[in-house]
Amino acid sequence: MVPPARARKLAKVPFVELADGRLQGVVSSGSDIGRVYVSSVEAGTYAFSCSTNNNRPCGGARGTFCNHIRALIGEAVLQYGAGRVARYLKAEVAEGGEPDAQAITSVMTAALPSPGDRSAAAQVFSRFLRHLSYLELEPVTAPLPEMHWFPTTRAVA
Repeated sequence: MVPPARARKLAKVPFVELADGRLQGVVSSGSDIGRVYVSSVEAGTYAFSCSTNNNRPCGGARGTFCNHIRALIGEAVLQYGAGRVARYLKAEVAEGGEPDAQAITSVMTAALPSPGDRSAAAQVFSRFLRHLSYLELEPVTAPLPEMHWFPTTRAVA
């Protein structure tokens, strides 16, 4: 597990991951506290998808990245670092130092990406809900079998 590049606030983008050949995650709605969007961008093609947790298409993702996808890219840069995000997405950012979220977004939008398949949204949202379920567990010192992969900072006796 790689520590975050910088601290990030989870209120706007509570879940972000580089997985399955995509940058994907869950983004909170700016207008409705009960709504979230599942957004993704495919590596290499930059095909994008954004829909609500009810699988309704995002109104802002018509022909270009919506604000949810832009927020997802920004939070991914905070979580993983701009270099790692750019490499994963195969976004060739011009030389001259560390890229930032704006530079990565500009490279991808210049390639004129098209809307992609929304079928992965259910899997991404399901993983997000599974992560949330761990917050509801009572604190214990006994190991959780399903989290055996999770690194610890100290040895457990």
